This record gives sequence, C-alpha cells and structure tokens, in this order.
Amino acid sequence: MTAGTVALERRGHVLGIGLDRVAKRNAFDMPLWNGLCRAYGELDRDPELRVGVLHAHGEHFTGGLDLPQWTSVFASGAWEIPSGGLDPLGLTGPRLSKPIVCAVQGICFTVGIELLLATDVRVAATSTRFGQIEIKRGIYPVGGATLRFAREVGWSNAMRWLLTADEFDAAEAHRIGLVQEVTAPGAQLERAYAIADVIAAQAPLGVFATLASARAALPAEEAEEARRLLPNLKPLLESEDMQEGLRAFMERRGGSFRGR
Repeated sequence: MTAGTVALERRGHVLGIGLDRVAKRNAFDMPLWNGLCRAYGELDRDPELRVGVLHAHGEHFTGGLDLPQWTSVFASGAWEIPSGGLDPLGLTGPRLSKPIVCAVQGICFTVGIELLLATDVRVAATSTRFGQIEIKRGIYPVGGATLRFAREVGWSNAMRWLLTADEFDAAEAHRIGLVQEVTAPGAQLERAYAIADVIAAQAPLGVFATLASARAALPAEEAEEARRLLPNLKPLLESEDMQEGLRAFMERRGGSFRGR
C-alpha cells in the first residue's frame, strides 16, 4: 500500500501544503498524518511564511481516515503528534499561529470536513461531495466536527448532516457557510492561493493578532470537550454496533444497529 506524503511548495510568503496519497483517495494513513503535522510545524516556525494553503493532489481531498491504521491511536485516547509538528485539527497542544486557506474537491469525508473546520477560509470546487459519516460505522466524529460544525453553520444546519450522515454538495456547503467560495472544478486551488496572497500582503503582526484575538473569544468549554473526544470514543469502539458498521462498510450495505 502506498504511504501518504505531504508536498510543500513555497510561493513567496505562502506555503502550499498538499496531501498526496492519490491511489487511496488521500485516505489518512499515519505517514500522511505525520507529514501534515510537520508541515504545520514548519509553517508556524518559519518567520518568512505568513499563510498556508491546504489542498490535496488528485481528484479527491480525502476519503477520511484509513481506519485499520488508527486502531492503536483511538485506543490510546490521544492524538499522536510527531516531534516538531502541530495538530492540524487544533485539538491537541498549541495551535498554528498563522492562518490557513483550504481548497477542496471531489470527496471530502469525515476528517476532511474536520480539517476544513480547523482552517480559516475555505474554497470548494463544485464537484465536492461532503460527508460526516462516522455514525454509519457505529462511532462518532472525534476530530472536532461536534465542537465546531454547529458553531460555524448553526445548530440545525449542522445536525442535519451530523445526525443523518447524508452526503451534501458544494452548493449546500456554501449556503450554510461551511465554505466561503465555490469555483469551477480545477480552479479552487488558484483561488485559495489568491486569497492567501491577499492575506500575506497585509501586516503580518496584525494578521496574527487578529487570529489570536478571535480564537481567544471562543468558549472555554470547546477546549474542555476536545480533551474528551477520544476517551468518549472508547466504549463505541467496543460496541456491537461498531462491528456491524464495519461489516456494513465492507459489504457495501446499510447498517442494522441495535444500540449495544
């Protein structure tokens, strides 16, 4: 199986961060996760860099987590952040102090939406399909969707998609405010770079102070709940419903859940 990598591209004061596990629809294995953490760390440390652009190579942003590789992480109750890296979900340890513009296309499932919610400005191609589908597998989102989705788009808009696991398109994502702009397929990345260039041209200390001030106003309860996300996942991982969810996924059918 091809291990994921992260391709970095410097454009002036902007760092392009490209997910690259195209053969697996950019599903997150541990190498891809570790590479993304380290890329965020590099962006944060380098004084010449002011903005990041998160994107993905290939037709899809990400199909989500490559679940077999994440069993030990989930069992540990803590996200693994490699040395020199920062959590791109913004749940563990210090957060990236610089803004991120995100460009998505194709499939953007589960952790893809959660990475999107942890960025600051978002652009989607009209081809994008979104899905927060963990409950179809007998588990729940642990990458920040339960904390941020409702805050970003409103309670009922978030619950419509969190509680049904239905897919939705870029037009709906734009309507509810999950993304700020929608482009033709293939144009999303350059539009994200254009926005990042505008941000990078501003006084950087002012940009960083604005971002820090806005984050400081977030409810303290969000950080408290972030620490409980993975521990609260453990009983679900041990449930019959989770096993049924995995069987249903492998057999390409709907799950038959019993609440135990």
